[in-house]
Amino acid sequence: MSQLIRLKDIQSNHRDLIGDDYFDPTGKNAYGAGEEKIGNVEGALVEEATARIRYLIVDAGGWFSSKEVLVPAGLARIVGDDVFFDSLTKAQVEAMEEYDHDYNYSYEEQTKKDRAAFVADTVPEQERVELKEDYYNAPNMLELLEERLTVNKDRIVAGLVSVGKHVVTEDRKVDVDLEEEHAHIERTDVNRRTDRKIGDDAGADSIQVELEAERARVGKETYVTEEINVGKTTEHHTQTIHETIQREELDVDHDGNVVDREGNIVNRDDITADDVRAARGK
Repeated sequence: MSQLIRLKDIQSNHRDLIGDDYFDPTGKNAYGAGEEKIGNVEGALVEEATARIRYLIVDAGGWFSSKEVLVPAGLARIVGDDVFFDSLTKAQVEAMEEYDHDYNYSYEEQTKKDRAAFVADTVPEQERVELKEDYYNAPNMLELLEERLTVNKDRIVAGLVSVGKHVVTEDRKVDVDLEEEHAHIERTDVNRRTDRKIGDDAGADSIQVELEAERARVGKETYVTEEINVGKTTEHHTQTIHETIQREELDVDHDGNVVDREGNIVNRDDITADDVRAARGK
């Protein structure tokens, strides 16, 4: 039977055989059906004969207080630092055996347990999955990176408009027509006999007539003479930004050999690219 060994053991003891061109899921976030976060990927089990990743060790602490299980690697969908198991449900994980760090797993034995767990009576019928052989194949992944320009726009204060007002004093003249009364005395000669004697009208020897005149009374009233509205207009202009970016390109020749920049085939400790592909069953 083909034995399964932990990826971290190969990294420690057989780094020369696997090189650097492989996918390591350790530490990535794990999500189940409906993209519900269930925990993290704690590592992987690799088939000893082919060096292929067959299982991901998943800590499903988001569904259970603590439970690590072996999930077939082919069920994984990797997006950056996240691993999505789109068809993995809580009922399936509950039917799976907990991963034992000290147990020596074999590929044939574990696949039988998987296929039984994924169709167990405790799993709802609509969630049962018949596991196929390709559900255990995880591709070796080498991510090629490139830098891309990201341009954002910030709002800044480019100018400040302040509108105020002040008081202006000026002299104004206003012409007002006023009326004023003056005394006008008319004397008329009279020759009329009377019974009154001189002195009878003592105390009434004078008369008073009120003379009226108009006086200007000046007041001030306030009027709104102008309204000011301050608005803003937007103008567009194009700014050209120059920046240097980098990207990574894979160095391989037409036969699939890893080569350096001069085109020479790269060997690691006398192990050729053909030896690596043979060790991986390619």
